[in-house]
Amino acid sequence: MNAPLPSNSNPAPTARQAQKTAFEANKLAKRLRREVGQAIADFNMIEGGDKVMVCLSGGKDSFALLDVLLFLREHAPVGFDIVAVNLDQKQPGFPADVLPDYLRSIDVPFHIENEDTYAIVKRVIPEGKTTCSLCSRLRRGVLYRVAGELGATKIALGHHRDDILQTLLLNMFFAGKLKSMPPKLVSDDGRNIVIRPLAYCRESDLEAWAAERAFPIIPCNLCGSQPNLQRQQVKQMLNEWEKRFPGRIETMFRSLANVVPSHLLDARLFDFAGLKATGMPDAEGDIAFDLPALGDDAPRAVNFREAQD
Repeated sequence: MNAPLPSNSNPAPTARQAQKTAFEANKLAKRLRREVGQAIADFNMIEGGDKVMVCLSGGKDSFALLDVLLFLREHAPVGFDIVAVNLDQKQPGFPADVLPDYLRSIDVPFHIENEDTYAIVKRVIPEGKTTCSLCSRLRRGVLYRVAGELGATKIALGHHRDDILQTLLLNMFFAGKLKSMPPKLVSDDGRNIVIRPLAYCRESDLEAWAAERAFPIIPCNLCGSQPNLQRQQVKQMLNEWEKRFPGRIETMFRSLANVVPSHLLDARLFDFAGLKATGMPDAEGDIAFDLPALGDDAPRAVNFREAQD
């Protein structure tokens, strides 16, 4: 009698692995929703009755932004509307049907704006030079106009924590400014409020969420393919620091919300000329380096944060 064939399947480990994967995905979803909700609350990004124009490029960040805002819209303490907007810049090979098909599948109102900014960039920028600055300015102008046409009260962009830190260092290294991306600002034309709800989110988390949700990512073959971008070099430097000194990026990011003008050099922010001795002790008056804090006790708003559950 033939012996039974050995079984190659082992359902127990597979079930455990599936359970672990689902647990990690749920934890990631809660973290992203909590961080976005916290950023919205901290900076009053979205108010009742707002119409939020989510700028959808086809990259992982803007997909995640739309995904999280759709969840928060259903659970937030205030009501707001969402419209997704994509600017088709007429880059060669851009799959124009991907975003409309995706947005219809999730039943989200959307608008596709067709504007050949690609031809302008290629005509104006010499071959081999970076195109990001001009491309960004052209794109902003179009999006500001579209926001007005659609009646949007807020323009939501998909910049995350890592983008903010990279911009800080880029301005320090190459522009001589202590400046980064604010979580909320008035647009160049003075008529729009721009928000960055992903301000507290790590890029690695957004990458993981894009894979989990299987977003139909569209790569940018205009800016993403350019070699030797300064932003890419700064990104690599930050990643190397984080590998050598885990937690450094988080500490750097916290510093952006803990500014001490009296210990910088900008006389527009602090009255150095009028500074006088008061005769009163100041425990922090001449301390240049602060010892690491034991915890973050900064006050935080909670309204939108509660929506993540």
